[in-house]
Amino acid sequence: MRKDIVTGEMMPKRQLIRVVKNKEGQVSLDPTGKKAGRGAYIAVDVAIAKRAKAEKTFEKAFRVKLDDEFYDELIRYTDHLQARQELFGNDGKK
Repeated sequence: MRKDIVTGEMMPKRQLIRVVKNKEGQVSLDPTGKKAGRGAYIAVDVAIAKRAKAEKTFEKAFRVKLDDEFYDELIRYTDHLQARQELFGNDGKK
């Protein structure tokens, strides 16, 4: 179980997206869940990703300045995963 950084809700790791900040201070999506660095999780929900953008959640969590492109990529990726989950179930596989 991991905590969604936006809502504070505890969820199974498979229902979350990991975002990681590496030693160089770069923030990126971590689809594998194995990248080195400090991680934070967000639910696979487009509405929550949009809320993260509006509230600049990851800027506050990682204490870095992020441009809108990062949040736009997060929203696109979340939309993709959400659609897969609706088609195939929560594990994204048939």
